[in-house]
Amino acid sequence: MPLLTVLALMALPFVEVWLMIVVGGWIGVPWTLAVLVSLLVLGVAVLRRAGTRAFRDADEALRSGQQPRGGLLDPLMLMAGGVLLIVPGFLSAAVGLLLVLPFTRPVLRWAFAGWAQRRMRRMQERMEGEFLAQGGSVPGRGPAGASAPADGPGPAPTSRGRVIQGHFEPVRDDED
Repeated sequence: MPLLTVLALMALPFVEVWLMIVVGGWIGVPWTLAVLVSLLVLGVAVLRRAGTRAFRDADEALRSGQQPRGGLLDPLMLMAGGVLLIVPGFLSAAVGLLLVLPFTRPVLRWAFAGWAQRRMRRMQERMEGEFLAQGGSVPGRGPAGASAPADGPGPAPTSRGRVIQGHFEPVRDDED
């Protein structure tokens, strides 16, 4: 998969130039340049507005001690969309517009949340599998990775590792 990503990123400038030539032949060079410059100006405006809003929300969150109101994904999508609008090209501008438009962001947020949940679940399963392969036990699962019975927690898990005996002595500060 990473090789495919690298090849796509290497081909992107060629596709962008090809699209500029096609659009320039279709609507003319002056109009193509005007569209590219207007997309650049729109990208700068989106970046300024998103950056100001993100800074204001982060400042309020730090002052109140709570998480930002709208979350972090919307400002990140706006900033990424603004950067993609600044980059000259029609393909990057189309993706940037998808990230910037208010009616496409909820769909993209939903898709990203689903992707992140699937990724986290696969990562957790892989880590539990590696942990079980090393002889550990995962809470709620037996040593072989089988699920715990549904009718109750069952007996307390037994440790198969080493137990180190010891005791704890509190530190005394009265010698100062």
